[in-house]
Amino acid sequence: MNVGDRARDPANTSERTVARLHARIRACTKCVEAGYLPSAFPIVAGKASDRVMIIGQAPGSVEITTGLPFSGRAGAQLRRWLVEAGIDEAHLPYRTSITKCFPGKAASGAGDRRPSPPEIALCASWLDAELALVRPRVLLLVGTLAIERFWGRVPLSDVVGKSRVDGDRILIPLPHPSGASRWLNDSENRERLRRALRIVRRAAKGLTLQSAQ
Repeated sequence: MNVGDRARDPANTSERTVARLHARIRACTKCVEAGYLPSAFPIVAGKASDRVMIIGQAPGSVEITTGLPFSGRAGAQLRRWLVEAGIDEAHLPYRTSITKCFPGKAASGAGDRRPSPPEIALCASWLDAELALVRPRVLLLVGTLAIERFWGRVPLSDVVGKSRVDGDRILIPLPHPSGASRWLNDSENRERLRRALRIVRRAAKGLTLQSAQ
């Protein structure tokens, strides 16, 4: 394949389109201009070819230093879950969030602040654009904010361990891996998580089989 062929290759074109979207996301300052954040540092990572997309709540403080989603302590726990589901560190899926900037610490000091509805609304078009371009077949909804966006407002115990078909994609809810969450202290909830990871494993294996055909 010569240079001209590569320029016309659909895969190359898709990756360039996603790279341009990421550049626009990283340049976004809408929440700063609206007075919700003191500064903007949007974070996102992934490729157009990723068939699995992880959607969290928002980056944490560690992510500001690394520039990569899910790179703090909660992210390390999430990656351990992914390994249990058959997805290793070398094959991390597309990683994004409902809002793209670190929202700051909660007033109580326990964990990060939950982004407000206006912040979520300002950021919604970026996630819509990511979904439209990447077209993932599996969405891993990490935490209540992501679950509410795609599944509705429901207790974690009602959805973790289940999946739902949404058009041509599968929704798989997961609890937030933050150490501030006590949800997994309950043995029944830990079993729900194990069921969820088995669902992730089956979905990822199904994608591998499809691509091999």
